[in-house]
Amino acid sequence: MLSEETVQIVERRSQSHTLIQELVDTRNEMLSLFSRLIIFKPFTDSDDGTREILEEFCETLVDYTLQAHLNIYRHIEEKLEKRVAVLELAEKNYPSILRSTELISEFNDLYEDLSNHFDTSQLEQNLSRLGEVLAERIELEDQLIAVLTNRRPDQSDSDSLNS
Repeated sequence: MLSEETVQIVERRSQSHTLIQELVDTRNEMLSLFSRLIIFKPFTDSDDGTREILEEFCETLVDYTLQAHLNIYRHIEEKLEKRVAVLELAEKNYPSILRSTELISEFNDLYEDLSNHFDTSQLEQNLSRLGEVLAERIELEDQLIAVLTNRRPDQSDSDSLNS
């Protein structure tokens, strides 16, 4: 029979895996929208398809960013995480994550409300920059997810979360 403390740890880990899976799902949705948006190149101010996907992308981008902070980083910031490997990696990666959050916020501020004016003159350049920021952020998040889930290096996020 498992002790009460062991049961609590198992429940916390299960909840943590669920939150991480939600983050990965939202991230995948955001990346899918990013890919759909790129198809519209070259961008024109009068293209309603671009405008529609861009608005949906911005919403999902913000959801993804918030989920990362609420589902992973807040837990660490509130000192609820005790594993040294997680804390050390979070301390190392968190400044870069924060910088990426600022750049994501700047992108969103530029394109979230397209009802008055839709200017695509810098969209391709801004998406390229955002893509680089997201690639770095995702790499850092995947490192943290691997440590949080005790994933082996050869396992995908989905494999480790479902085991």
